[in-house]
Amino acid sequence: MTSPPGQPFSVEQVHAALRTVVDPEAGMNIVDLGLVYGVDVDPPAVRVLLTLTSPTCPMGDLILDEARQAITACLPDGWTQDVRLVWEPPWGPQRMSDKARAHFGWKG
Repeated sequence: MTSPPGQPFSVEQVHAALRTVVDPEAGMNIVDLGLVYGVDVDPPAVRVLLTLTSPTCPMGDLILDEARQAITACLPDGWTQDVRLVWEPPWGPQRMSDKARAHFGWKG
């Protein structure tokens, strides 16, 4: 999933990598759950801000580790990643994609 030679690495590629990370309790990827708060691509680094649905989420370490691994696997050689856990603003179901809300039967 790395960029072809001469092509820049993109935010979309980071989102694609993060879509492979599934919250095991929700059974949905972290992008559609709205857990990705920000992605910054500043060669040769990628910075990602993630949150969890709750500060007491028992899967938090697993999700963060898998996010780091997914990003690292798609980065061009020599690039670094920095995944940070943030709590502001608090996560809420309004951050989920339409697909995720439909999956859980939530309106709006």
